[in-house]
Formats: sequence, C-alpha cells, structure tokens
Amino acid sequence: MAIYTKEEAKKILEKALSFSKADACEINLSGSNSGNIRYARNTVSTAGHQSSQSLVVQSSFGKKVGTATIDEFDDASLEKVVRRAEELANLSPENPEFMQPLGPQTYDESITYVEATANTTPEYRAEVASQSIVPAAAKDVTAAGFLNDGARFSAMINSNGLFAYNKSTNVDFTVTMRTNDGTGSGWVTRDYNDISKFNASEASNTAIDKAVMSKGAQAIEPGKYTVILEPAAASDLLRNMFGSFNARSADEGRNFMSAPDGGNKLGQKIVDERVNIWSDPLHPDVPTSTWNGEGMPLKKTSWIENGVVKNLAYSRYWAEQKGVDPMPFPSNAIMAGGDESLEDMIKGTKKGILVTRFWYIRSVDPQTLLYTGLTRDGTFYIENGKIKFPVKNFRFNESPIIMLNNLESLGKQVRVDGNLIPYMKIRDFTFTSLSDAV
Repeated sequence: MAIYTKEEAKKILEKALSFSKADACEINLSGSNSGNIRYARNTVSTAGHQSSQSLVVQSSFGKKVGTATIDEFDDASLEKVVRRAEELANLSPENPEFMQPLGPQTYDESITYVEATANTTPEYRAEVASQSIVPAAAKDVTAAGFLNDGARFSAMINSNGLFAYNKSTNVDFTVTMRTNDGTGSGWVTRDYNDISKFNASEASNTAIDKAVMSKGAQAIEPGKYTVILEPAAASDLLRNMFGSFNARSADEGRNFMSAPDGGNKLGQKIVDERVNIWSDPLHPDVPTSTWNGEGMPLKKTSWIENGVVKNLAYSRYWAEQKGVDPMPFPSNAIMAGGDESLEDMIKGTKKGILVTRFWYIRSVDPQTLLYTGLTRDGTFYIENGKIKFPVKNFRFNESPIIMLNNLESLGKQVRVDGNLIPYMKIRDFTFTSLSDAV
C-alpha cells in the first residue's frame, strides 16, 4: 500500500464525507508500511513486511454517535461505511459528554518524515542483525533482538470544515545479550525518526559489554542507595508520572495531581527546582505530529517549570465544564538535563548503584505514584568513582515524585521511546529485596 500524499488522502476523505447525512461526521484515514527482522539464539528467526490501511467514520445525530471502519476506498465501499456508522448512531444511547467536531484549524508543518527511513531495505535489516550476532558470538554471548522500521500517514476531515494530514517515519530497535553461562545480561533500546542516526554496531556492543560485565553478580543488602539511572530506567518511572497530568482525573480526586482540599496541584511546586519538563512536536530529536486525534493543534507546552506544575491537560469536554481553554495531552516528553556524561556521573559517586532499566513495574498507590518493580539487564555497584562489580537484581518501591525530590544531578539527554530523558543521579532510592532473575 502506498503512503498517500496529502492530496490523495484529502480526495478520499472528501468523497466519503460527501455521502454523510448525519448532523455531524468525522472521518479518519490512516495507513502504514513497515518492515522487521527478529533474531534469537544468534540466528535470524523471522523477517517480514506489513502494510495496512484503514478508514474510520464517526457519525452523530445530536449526541448519539456511531462508528464504522473499512479498508476499501472505492465509492461503493465509502458509502457503505458511512451508512453503517449512521445506522449505529441511530441505535446508540446519547453520549452526555459528546462534543461537536472542531472547525478549521491551523497547524505547524511537522518534521516527522524522513525518506531514508521509509526506504529501508531487507538487506539493511539483515546487516543490523549481523552487527549484533557476529560480535556476540565472538564474545561467548547470545543475541536476541528486534528491528522494526516504517512509514505511516494519518489524515482527518469533518463536517465543520477541518482537515489535517501528517506523515511520519520511525525505526525501533531492542536487543538483549546473554552470556552463554547464563549469569550475565545486557540490554539496549534505540528509536529514531531518521534511520541515519541509528548505529546498530554501537548499540549491540553496548549491550554485549553490559552482559559480559554483569557475569557473576554478587548479592548486597537491600536498602536506600544513591542510584544512577540510565535514561531507559528513568523513563520507565517517569512515563507513569506523565499520565497524571490530567486535569479531570486530578479534579475528581483520582490521581497524584489531586489537591488534598479538592481541585488540582496546578501552580504548586512538587519536585526539585532543577526539574523542567515540556513537550514540543517540532523538537528536532523527538518530533511528532502537530495535531492530535481530535484535530487540536499541538504546540510547545511547559508541564513542569522549575519544579512547579505549569499546565495540566484538559479535554475539550472538561475544559468546557471548568470554563477554561482546552489543553491537549503531550505528544512527547522532554526533560532538561545537564552536561555530565555517564562516565562523569560514575566518577563523582562515592557509593551507589548503576541501573540499566526496570521491568514488571506495577502501581502500589496511585495517589502518591508509588510503584514497585525490578531492576534488569545490568545492575552494578559503584565505589569511589568506579564500577566495582555487578550486583544481583533488586525489587524497588519508589515514586517518581520522591525520586525527583531526591535529585543529586542530571546528565545528558537521550531519546527513549520518542521522549528525551537525561541520566539522573538520585539519593535514597529504595530497594526492598533481592531478585534471582538475571
């Protein structure tokens, strides 16, 4: 399937909209092409290509809404799916929170599409696998990884005159390296819009080195430690915090941003004053679409400024209830960092633990954002500015809010899952027990 141009997508959407007899109609069109390769036990196991397309019609009569989907775009099919959405709308109960579709909007031109990524070949994917498997085997390590690259487009139109279009590319890579004696493990993740920024050899060798370094881990007592969190580990906890920037959940007393006396924590200082978090769809390292699923424009927005809650996300419905302007949810998260490298942070640590990543994270208390989970794939003891030895994995109980109030220092930013997160040194991080998992 082709990635439709703006003009091609608009033509299909306008034809579908022309069949509408509803009071209001919104139609979304999307499609993607992607390729992948997977390997395990130092052998490629699967490789493939996927292509998909979809058109979704939402029709409404008053506050009664119906939705139908189709993947054929000839005139007869387009009319069929519109009629089906209207039939379902007439059968549906009223939605008391229904909002009329937005009118025409103005959007910034996104920077999410890179032609080189869209043109990734099977030969390139095979070479990525080779750059993991060959050096792993040479060091008595077994590689298991997955590379997925793709291009996609999204477009929407509605009966109130709105039209939006975006196309994007992405490449995502993860690899786990295990020593063949079963005692060491290393892991790396990389993601980019521009595949030219991806270095498969660098990523794979980083994971191999961690696997070899983590062989024969020693047990040390659980407790409170200074930790250096690599960006992937920090992101694992922070993404749960980002989900709390929801004004409605806060106003209704359902999340961390709820104020004890009612309302929310907008304007309150909640973390260290060095913490600054914002979103920006036009950031060159983590670009996103410049509009969201409702067609609302996305702009650079500050969420935490010098430790203070600067904004909360308001849906159109909740904004209307509260008499404020809507504020779309962030499309990415960017946290300000510092100039220190990981090596610098280790050199400046008298006693602490380096954490590669967390996994199996579960909520303990949503009101305090307390989470529990495990370290994994490379956990190391630091003493007098040097990594002394690998340690057995821990279970932790920690809140990202407490973590960001116990901030020692911030290092360089790294892209993780479409966000920019810095290395962090945190004091008094709580490890509660040991884990035998590698």
